[in-house]
Amino acid sequence: MPAVPSFHAAAAMMVTVAMFVAFARGRLSTEIISLLTIAVIAVGLYFFPLPGTKPTQGLELAFSGFGHYALITISALMIMGRGLVVTGALEPAARLLERVWKFNKHVGMLVSLLIAAFLSMIVNDTPVMVLLIPIFVSLASRGAMSASKTLIPLNAAVLIGGMATTIGTSTNILVVSIARDLGMPEMSVFHFTPIVLMASVVALPYVWLVMPRLLRDNRTLADREERRFVTRLRIPAGSDLVGKGYDEILKRLPDDFRFEERPAGLFEAGQRLRISGTHDGLQEAIRILKGQVAPGWILDRIQRTSAQQSEDIGVQEMVVTADSRLLGRTLATSGIADLYGVAVLGIHKPKRLLHADDAQDAQVSDNSIGEGDVLLVMGLRSGLEEFALTDGLLALEGGQEVPRRSKALVAAVIMFGSIALASLGLLPIAIAALGGAILMFITGCVRFDRVGRALSAKVIVLVAASIAIGRLILDTGAAQWLGELLGAGLQYLPLSIVLAAIMLFVTLLTNFSSNAAAATVGTPIAINIANQLGVPAEPLVLAVLFGANLCYATPIAYQTNMLIMSEGDYTFQDYLRTGVPLVLLMVATLSFLLVTTYEM
Repeated sequence: MPAVPSFHAAAAMMVTVAMFVAFARGRLSTEIISLLTIAVIAVGLYFFPLPGTKPTQGLELAFSGFGHYALITISALMIMGRGLVVTGALEPAARLLERVWKFNKHVGMLVSLLIAAFLSMIVNDTPVMVLLIPIFVSLASRGAMSASKTLIPLNAAVLIGGMATTIGTSTNILVVSIARDLGMPEMSVFHFTPIVLMASVVALPYVWLVMPRLLRDNRTLADREERRFVTRLRIPAGSDLVGKGYDEILKRLPDDFRFEERPAGLFEAGQRLRISGTHDGLQEAIRILKGQVAPGWILDRIQRTSAQQSEDIGVQEMVVTADSRLLGRTLATSGIADLYGVAVLGIHKPKRLLHADDAQDAQVSDNSIGEGDVLLVMGLRSGLEEFALTDGLLALEGGQEVPRRSKALVAAVIMFGSIALASLGLLPIAIAALGGAILMFITGCVRFDRVGRALSAKVIVLVAASIAIGRLILDTGAAQWLGELLGAGLQYLPLSIVLAAIMLFVTLLTNFSSNAAAATVGTPIAINIANQLGVPAEPLVLAVLFGANLCYATPIAYQTNMLIMSEGDYTFQDYLRTGVPLVLLMVATLSFLLVTTYEM
């Protein structure tokens, strides 16, 4: 039996368990628990430094996460993801998947999981997830399943796929390299792929059908019951509508858009047709039909001013109050465009103000504006703020930025170029991501004053705390002590239990320190146990490799877990609730497959 752990090792394990319990209880926010953990480590190591170190070195360990390459990588990846979103670069992929989701949501989910798993077999997990996050956030806004119900299952599929090849994750490469250095034969790229594929068949029903049910829908009621705005569609020359019939173009339009009046005969240039739809529905329909819902001169003016001032165009919903100058006026007589340089795209009238009379058939521009009406307004931020303040309007939350589609190709090239460089091993993922983020700034795909929207404070402090905990577990000898304890207790157990125990041990390290730490500590232990028991080392090393990839149970286990946390608005409990059953399922399945494959 190993000796009693040192004071520092015991303290490190206590801090780790305390942090886990605090996260699981959920009484304090993630940010507070993370900062408290860092503070405890800093103060503790200052007054009780590690042997052979100075008190200030303990402070460096506690705060090292804020300057760690992993945090820089995650932040750079979030910035590049922001670039894809604000330029609309991934909209074609989202529209393609949207067709599958419209056919059937369960089929759409299954296809998405299979695509994610396949991509991560040949491309590193992190870039794959960076690409998928904005696509599925966009799909959620188009009526597919909520992002909070899809991102954790997608992340699980990516992690399972990445486990299937030696190049799927950097952790796999690390385990294989350490094992080779310790005398094991080198494994080929698809050496253990059949085992993982068989395990994935067992896990897929849970990830596909059960996981989404365990996750709450984080969309608000307002998101599910979006306002419908009524407006006039202007058909300019060159529109796809010209010369076509109503039935011919109807099937191409989104579900949340409709023509309020059916034109007689074919569409003609210069027609103005009454339409309605949600904000997203109107935006998609206008893109498809190449029409306009505001005078062309003001739209051109907004675009020119945006380019000159390097400022994003926004769309904001604004409620007309009792003190507004607009009461009783019409859009035509309000002078909004001339005064503020903004365009009103549509009007939503609350149900209590709707009435079926002859005015219902009148042109929208001739309808008087009443108290409680909601205007959908597009313009630069300064113009929107001046309009709301001067004319007595209340700006609602949830304003959106108009995608800068002129930069879409540039953003896509930067993202895919960074992914290619990292996937081919030409550059480390940290350097490729950081270079991509810098290019996003230089090319204007992401603007400096919008960086705060790309980064999540919750993710940043959580990453910093997890890095500090990982270093504490390694530097205090806690991980080594746990490994020795494991080795001493396994020599009398059946080989199937030995495999499962090694996998669970490495999984525990992975979910509370890092994949690299788990691989570094676990691989030599597995080979040592194999020598003691007189069995082949390869299945035990694979148990380490698989365990290092079973990082589903906590957000701090892997950087893709961190990336989805803010987008899905997840809590620590969400990862526990969905991840622990998957970990147990995968451990049982993989252990059985290792025993049967190697006839142990």
